Amino acid sequence: MTKCNIKNRTIFNDDNLDVLRGINSECIDLIYLDPPFNKNKKFTAPIGSSAEGAEFSDIFREEDVKEEWLITIEQDHPELYHYLNGVRGVGNPYNFAYLSYMGIRLLECHRLLKQAGSVYLHCDPTMSSHLKLMMDTIFSEKNFRTQIAWKRATSSQKGSQHKNRKWGNNTDVILFYAKSNQTPLSPYKKLTEEEAIRKFDKIDKSGNKYYDDSAHIWRTPGMGSRPNLCYEWRGFTSPGPAGWRMEKEKLEEEYQKGNIVILPNHKLQRRKYEKDSPGYTFGNFWDDIDPAQGEEYEGYPTQKPLALMYRIIKGSTESGDIVLDPFCGCATTCVASENLDRKWIGIDISIKAYDLVRDRLTKDVADPGHILQFRNRIHLKTDPPKRTDLGKDYREKKFVYVIFHPKYPGEYKVGVAQDAKKRFVAYQTSDPKREYEIKYKLETPYFREIEKHIHKVFPNKHEWVQADLKEIKREINNYREG
Repeated sequence: MTKCNIKNRTIFNDDNLDVLRGINSECIDLIYLDPPFNKNKKFTAPIGSSAEGAEFSDIFREEDVKEEWLITIEQDHPELYHYLNGVRGVGNPYNFAYLSYMGIRLLECHRLLKQAGSVYLHCDPTMSSHLKLMMDTIFSEKNFRTQIAWKRATSSQKGSQHKNRKWGNNTDVILFYAKSNQTPLSPYKKLTEEEAIRKFDKIDKSGNKYYDDSAHIWRTPGMGSRPNLCYEWRGFTSPGPAGWRMEKEKLEEEYQKGNIVILPNHKLQRRKYEKDSPGYTFGNFWDDIDPAQGEEYEGYPTQKPLALMYRIIKGSTESGDIVLDPFCGCATTCVASENLDRKWIGIDISIKAYDLVRDRLTKDVADPGHILQFRNRIHLKTDPPKRTDLGKDYREKKFVYVIFHPKYPGEYKVGVAQDAKKRFVAYQTSDPKREYEIKYKLETPYFREIEKHIHKVFPNKHEWVQADLKEIKREINNYREG
């Protein structure tokens, strides 16, 4: 984990990929992305709205995909590259362009997150299934936590003289991934006074402590046999092989706290007190948050409500944590973070994002007597930042590798990879007989130059070099810059 090299309350007006690449590794606590949905159309804020002039294109074409993106993905993340190649031959061609655009950015997001960090990717059914597989590849399936459905509208169909051909779509998808098993979550909403009285309807001897006695002490038979939870405690033993609900040390601890009570009739009672309750747990269907409307609505295309961001930020961060929004639009994430005492960084290709966040924060957050002072605390940057966690003379290193297959005698695949072993495994999994062999690898800051040099010196076809292995290794080892 490193120190973040970006000031709090910074808006970048630039390509978010360039900005993401300039942020130090493992310094962000939460990333929320609300990218284009691949709708194949343009969105423009209406004339007369606060966001007038803001627009973005949700159109992706294969000719817009940069070769550098694909080279980086192929060399450093072969699994993702294979997935993109699979998509390329299926469905609409702009799906490949969209996922290439998103993939190279999500890789940077993974790098930026702290080990205990979280990422929420907001999308809709247009691409949610593709993005889920991509997130599984980048963040790992084991770090997938929840797919949230947000009910953004009550009505789901527009009026039409034609018959409906599908069920209405009135929900968005939010994919929640953890960086690791260290990632915390507080998915609770507080009980109202009425809910608390209804749930904690018992009063203890002190007369003012409400509790609920519906919690179980012993496991039910259907939970299966647990010999390690079958023990004697203060004269009580579990009635069956399923055992107690908790280990003996925890049971004694709960007893000392007053949460396990031995009643006069020699029965046990487990109590949960109102004061210890975090509240109800939110599920993954959020139908209690309305779209942005009223004074909050800025007229920005696809604007999300503050309440949605409050729930995400509260659930996955604490006061003082850093929140990043690479597609900040009308800056709802920035405003919500400010209101919740979190630090924030926003990125958007439109300069309107800066105007909106400045105006919204000075209107909704700042002390009216200090508006100008608050405006000066919002930093606008039009150039990408420079990382400070790599050292002054740092130059990225990658492996130049040499791979052989008996099917191609006298030929060797010479390529570049951030992880040579992972790249080799990718080759092996593509071969039913697993006959690939890695013959040589060298980690060097001149990986790109060496790769070009080898393919210039020796005859080659389809990236396979025709030469003696010793000669290839000699050229790799003897290469000097310039």
